[in-house]
Amino acid sequence: MNRLARLLAPWVLVAVLLGVWQAACAALRVPTYFLPAPSAIAVALVDNAPSLALAAWRTFSMAMEALIAASLFATLLAAGVAASRTLDQAVRPLAVALQVTPIVAVAPLFVIWAGVDHPGRAIVALATIAAFFPIFSGMARGLASADPDLERLFDLYGASGWQRLLRLRIPSATPFVIEGHKVAAGAAIIGAVVAEFVAGSGGSQGLAWRIMEAGNRLQTAKMFAAIITLALMAAILHAGFQSLERRALVWWRGR
Repeated sequence: MNRLARLLAPWVLVAVLLGVWQAACAALRVPTYFLPAPSAIAVALVDNAPSLALAAWRTFSMAMEALIAASLFATLLAAGVAASRTLDQAVRPLAVALQVTPIVAVAPLFVIWAGVDHPGRAIVALATIAAFFPIFSGMARGLASADPDLERLFDLYGASGWQRLLRLRIPSATPFVIEGHKVAAGAAIIGAVVAEFVAGSGGSQGLAWRIMEAGNRLQTAKMFAAIITLALMAAILHAGFQSLERRALVWWRGR
């Protein structure tokens, strides 16, 4: 019974909030362009489902391209940092500086470099920057987290650098790497959306463009529909990485 109550509690709360919202809009006669009622948002979501699904796919595909690129770059760089303390001291300040620099501040530069006719390139590049640091930080920390006793055991048996990396440090880094990718997946979506807002071009036709287009036409219900689509996409992606994390950690504990 307690478990059922815990499962239903969030849905009951959402239903109550939507009911209050709907009643307040009807009672106060709030203009639709200012704050649409949930029923109007639901109608906009259904009416614009095909275009929103296509825009969501474009935003998702660009974010995943960025996540793959960030994963490759961050993993290779973290492996080099783990092998060389000098490289670590040289690279880490730059990585931190890149992380704390707002995407909005550098987005116009990337739009210029990519060319106005190719906004997708700028969006992928900016989303890659947003997703880079969580993966790099998780990988670097994970590779340095190997058990010291096992490190000494590998020294005792004269293990090579590759053997130490493949058989000790990478398995030790698995939980950190998965967590880094889970965080980076959300950062890639955020980076893609922010970059598309800054690009201000319909060339990519992602969810951010749909939000801007609806906002310029005062179609607030359609804006909410696009935002809900974006939130659902991010939630599904997060749930997928959580499922992958559970499966991977079961394997990791078994090892």
